[in-house]
Amino acid sequence: MSQQHPAPSFAVIPGSQVSQVLDGRGQEVVDLIETAYRLHGEGDTVNPPSYFLRFPEKPSSRIIALPASIGGRVRTDGVKWISSFPENVAAGIPRASAVLILNDHETGYPFACLESSIISAVRTAASAALAADRIGATRTRPARIGFFGVGLIARFIHRLLRETGWTFDEVGVHDLSAEHAAGFTAYLEQSGESGSITVHDTPEDLIRSSDLVVFATIAGTPHVTDPGLFAHNPLVLHVSLRDLAPEVVLTGTNIVDDVEHCLKANTSLHLAEQQLGHRDFVHGTLHDVLTGKLSPAADRPVFFSPFGLGVLDLALGKHVYDAVRALGQLNVVDDFFHEMQRYG
Repeated sequence: MSQQHPAPSFAVIPGSQVSQVLDGRGQEVVDLIETAYRLHGEGDTVNPPSYFLRFPEKPSSRIIALPASIGGRVRTDGVKWISSFPENVAAGIPRASAVLILNDHETGYPFACLESSIISAVRTAASAALAADRIGATRTRPARIGFFGVGLIARFIHRLLRETGWTFDEVGVHDLSAEHAAGFTAYLEQSGESGSITVHDTPEDLIRSSDLVVFATIAGTPHVTDPGLFAHNPLVLHVSLRDLAPEVVLTGTNIVDDVEHCLKANTSLHLAEQQLGHRDFVHGTLHDVLTGKLSPAADRPVFFSPFGLGVLDLALGKHVYDAVRALGQLNVVDDFFHEMQRYG
């Protein structure tokens, strides 16, 4: 006799509920992301390549599908469908938008659709905060942070760092848009940031003035080419992946979230691989750091380049779903699965 499953239901979770679950819970979120990284490092995930939908008439825009499956207590499959349309910013709406579909591991039925631009931003920020904490454990705690590119991701990284206990004496800001730099500065002031805030006119000034550098741009090709800018051996969270020229990353310790994912799609590390013909310059993964296999030296710059794994979105998405369900606030779409009888 075949195993019987309960009738599937389908819920829609808007961004307001996502924020309700995640806001102000930085350490809890970072712990969830650490668990996901450990599961991935232990082989208890499936994380195939991301799929890029590009448009010949809009070369700067793309929509990406990130399918994934994660085990452990999460035990969920799914896909994030996230778009990046930079021209949205000029029109007054965010660059990125996303949804996350969660699938039941036993039946394959999708059971929830979540607004996921917040989940995506939070998991990216939590990954950066986790890396900064663990990779930087062998270093003097950075007192000067610089944000190169100051959109939504930069704001979430700053927020997650603060929520996990980080404080800074100095906060540097640089963006190609003076308006965006001013907006981020206003956010920093309103957030209660205690460090002095400086808007740097040039990338060089920002990098040289920062012990912890956050790249969160939309750059498609490297634009930082001088290795000498990193002679003071900062910890670099290279979240946007394509800012640094190969000659820059080759001077430091390179740590990724997943080697196969990061060394593709013409990321800075992928360009370095193409130039050298090997991957020996990649020293390890964040999982290697978490397990003590890799302890980066403090006498050279460290570049953390996370491609962004779909399993992280699943971990946070399932957490949000469980929390909303526990509150009895799921918005269930009645009769979403209509044809449930095999023969009518």
